[in-house]
Amino acid sequence: MLKVGLVGYGFAGATFHAPLIEGSGRASVAAIVTSQPERARADWPSARMLASYDDLLADPAITVVAIATPNDTHFDHAKRALDAGKHVVVDKPVTLNAAEARALAALAAQRGLLFAPFHNRRWDGDFLTVRALLASGVLGRVTYYESHFDRFRPDVRARWREEASRGGGLLYDLGPHLIDQALALFGAPQTVSATVTARRDNASADDFVHLVLGYAERDVVLHATVLAAAQTPRYLIHGTRGSYTKYGLDSQEDQLRAGLRPGDAGWGANPPGRLRTSDGTLELDGELTTLNGEYAAYYAAVADTIERGVPFPVTPDQAVDVMTVIELARASHEQGQRLPFERAATP
Repeated sequence: MLKVGLVGYGFAGATFHAPLIEGSGRASVAAIVTSQPERARADWPSARMLASYDDLLADPAITVVAIATPNDTHFDHAKRALDAGKHVVVDKPVTLNAAEARALAALAAQRGLLFAPFHNRRWDGDFLTVRALLASGVLGRVTYYESHFDRFRPDVRARWREEASRGGGLLYDLGPHLIDQALALFGAPQTVSATVTARRDNASADDFVHLVLGYAERDVVLHATVLAAAQTPRYLIHGTRGSYTKYGLDSQEDQLRAGLRPGDAGWGANPPGRLRTSDGTLELDGELTTLNGEYAAYYAAVADTIERGVPFPVTPDQAVDVMTVIELARASHEQGQRLPFERAATP
């Protein structure tokens, strides 16, 4: 069992990381650095509560540091952990810019350590379904892919996730998931164009994000807003032989919020999507079963990489590409034009 030190016990640490570490069956929450020790101790009585990050880094029993702190602290915390010889899991976004992500990737490579972005939505049930569907070729050549993360939260809340000064806003919050999923399916785009803005009254950080990633054979549209009271498609995909649509977000976040854990009855179950295909003579139109979500597989993959040398499914280079797209999205909005995607050299 890997011993994981968790840094931060706010929403991400308490709702996602701690339950999934324990739920993986391959790792345990050995220590938690938090300003809320009573809450964390009540949830994980076997974990040691630490007030200092330095104490965590100095503990030789801790193999992995999971960073679930505000976005503007990710780079410093991750660098210090790598310098201390710890493997690192960093919540999204891994940093606030591509240069910092490249620096962490290079440092991890130099030290032979894992630098793992927490892109857990690679294990959403609907994304697992989409990935399998595209690999099957049933849709033919994909010409259009649209992915939404839309919610209705019209009131601005007093929290760091909605403060631009702390790296808040939807582009940093949900953008990494949308972008990472698209890049996992199609690779790096040729171009990026975007609208990244605030639509709600008194919002300081962006709450409306619309990206178009340009490829030679398709356009990829990624969209997130907090002002969608009506249901919008989670996925809309068109190909030369058919189309796929899916409504509703993956269930695992809501299940974790409700206190459910991986392995509980109904864990990761999602409603079906709809698939319509044609080969020119035969048309099929009906429901397509959605695979169950598997968030606990994330930390199982961390264990496989550290203990067995299995390549981690989300590479440092992919984390850098996600941050590069985010930077280009902001620049595209500011300049009002489509921009070419180009990778900078890793230091």
